[in-house]
Amino acid sequence: MPTSPGSLSPTAITVESPSRLHLGFIDPNGSLGRAFGSVGLAIDAHGTRITARHAPASRRTAIIEGAVSDAQRERIEQHLGQLEAALGQGPAIDIEIHETPRAHTGLGSGTQLALALGTAFARVRGHAASTADIARILARGARSGIGIHGFDHGGLIVDGGRDTRNVSSTALPPLIARQPFPEAWRVLLIDDTSREGLHGDEEKRGLASLAPFPAPLAAHLAHLVLMRILPAVAESDFDTYADAISDLQQTIGEYFAPVQGGVFASPAVARALEAVAAETKAGIGQTSWGPVGFAFVASAQDAERALAAAQRVSPGVPLTFTIAAGRNRGATWRAADHRHHGANAA
Repeated sequence: MPTSPGSLSPTAITVESPSRLHLGFIDPNGSLGRAFGSVGLAIDAHGTRITARHAPASRRTAIIEGAVSDAQRERIEQHLGQLEAALGQGPAIDIEIHETPRAHTGLGSGTQLALALGTAFARVRGHAASTADIARILARGARSGIGIHGFDHGGLIVDGGRDTRNVSSTALPPLIARQPFPEAWRVLLIDDTSREGLHGDEEKRGLASLAPFPAPLAAHLAHLVLMRILPAVAESDFDTYADAISDLQQTIGEYFAPVQGGVFASPAVARALEAVAAETKAGIGQTSWGPVGFAFVASAQDAERALAAAQRVSPGVPLTFTIAAGRNRGATWRAADHRHHGANAA
């Protein structure tokens, strides 16, 4: 849960939350009894930062500043309505968006915006709503709990998916493992800015069109997570971690390939990651539906080499690159300066 040294109910709050990499599902259709189950990592780049403020008493409607698109503004308005309905009516709460990742790229931007907004709203109103409460109110975590647990804890997260015997449950996928991520390791993120990952109804149709995930492959992924990825992180064994992540990603990518057009959603990202893997030891893959791909490397120096290798094979291609580290803490909030809007906003 985010913490602050200030009052429990200041009039203005800024919340900052981490992006997350979704490193793969363990069993997408529950062939072993629990659907999905996820592995993910909170990172220190492409975060979300918003401020919520009490509006002047003379104004009854909220002002939203800094939204990067009409779709983002509409989503915020919808979430404010959901929060009002669940937590009760009160004074208008203005929202200022300082920073968000590019939407639909695999970084969990929708969940982080919702949780940051809900946390800020609840604290300003004086409600003691938990992150799980906010996720339920705003309908987040339908499949993966990585973004929600990452918001609370940071680090490398494994969630237990959903019990296939109770598919109507709205319970949050349980946190079953959390490891601090080695501080020396880095991840190169590569985004194809000409593309977006599957989302909304298109994502639902894509998932529905896939064949059942074979139980032996689910067992293989479960073994990778339990006996390779988690121990490797605990012991800072980078080579084992990189091999296991690449194996997991190849397996799950082949399963989703009929929907997203290949193991990677972006051929340009795939070529750049292949160049990285040829240059240095790396664990490569794609977060969620992409198009953002990632290459884990053992050090900051290796990250610079990986970046140079990726850039060499990407001239004229609309790719952006970010070197990030794991983030071993969740979201934070602090009391912010209260400012009144001008007369035109009243």
